[in-house]
Amino acid sequence: MDMCMGMAKLLLLLLLVVTAGHGHAAAAAGKERNTITHVKGFDGPLPFALETGYVEVDEAHGAELFYYFIQSERSPREDPLILWITGGPGCSALSGLLFEIGPLKFDVAGYTEGFPRLVYFEDSWTRVSNVIFLDAPVGTGFSYAREEEGLDVSLTGTGTHLRVFLQRWIADHPEFASNPLYIGGDSYSGYTVPVAALEIADQPDKGGLNLKGYLVGNAGTDDKYDSGGKIPFMHGMGLISDELYEAAKGSCGGDFVTTPRNAQCANALMAITMATFAVNPVHILEPMCGLALRPPTPVSSILSTGTRRRSARLLVQEAATPRPSTAPRSASPCSTGGPPPTAGSEPLIRLTTPLPSLGVLYTAYEYK
Repeated sequence: MDMCMGMAKLLLLLLLVVTAGHGHAAAAAGKERNTITHVKGFDGPLPFALETGYVEVDEAHGAELFYYFIQSERSPREDPLILWITGGPGCSALSGLLFEIGPLKFDVAGYTEGFPRLVYFEDSWTRVSNVIFLDAPVGTGFSYAREEEGLDVSLTGTGTHLRVFLQRWIADHPEFASNPLYIGGDSYSGYTVPVAALEIADQPDKGGLNLKGYLVGNAGTDDKYDSGGKIPFMHGMGLISDELYEAAKGSCGGDFVTTPRNAQCANALMAITMATFAVNPVHILEPMCGLALRPPTPVSSILSTGTRRRSARLLVQEAATPRPSTAPRSASPCSTGGPPPTAGSEPLIRLTTPLPSLGVLYTAYEYK
């Protein structure tokens, strides 16, 4: 969820301020497709095909999902079609597009002031696949509902919405109906993606969709098992000592998730927390975002001796050391690692597709 908050700050500056867009008739259903050829911050026309739009997934309550569709640069009619759901829940699809697998990145290293530049990312998945970046569940990004009942963010409700979205999107884009379809995502999407895939697989003839599988990265699955594996992992990576690990394992009975059963267990877990507070839980080799100071004395004392503990201490101190503003930026998307907000920032997004007037239901989910 921290990443979502960071995205909200970054998106106050930039994100797809359209300077030129052209629509053309869809191949079926006579709908206009909102094709984007230029975005503010990127020099020249986009070197890939970008389309944005809405698909209604719940007529009774006026729920619509907003998407960014980028065609494969290799062979759009043959390459896989991926529906990508960013985690959170509630992270904008733009975080997936700009920070994960999309073809645009912020030029952070070259940033000085003013409106930030966008640069082309050559290792994007869109080089070899068609990707739909979707604002889901309802209420995320520009997705909305006209009635409160339409804001169904349950796993089963979201799974149904994703199935309906794909069926209707394919109906409007029949040229992609035969492409191998995959549903993918990261983080919290480890919950929603399999549910959506099962929702489709359980339909007769898969609901008319050419579903071939699903993929998840850094996926949430079950809090008990996910969280329970963190301390053994930290021990295996040398971030905590053998003695500290064995103390926690013995006093906690191997249960690192539920309420500590005794004072010894609580003390051991607190010592582990202190020893690893400056380690980035998303990527242990990357610096912790937003950290300004070196670890306090308790961490230094815990990680003071032994080969493994010396390695961990150096890693923790490196993670906790602020980088000069002129230093090259890491690939890790720190929420504080982007261009700083400026006075009179541009609106979040300007779209050639008008946003409906929704009152409080929409503005509650709008980044402003």
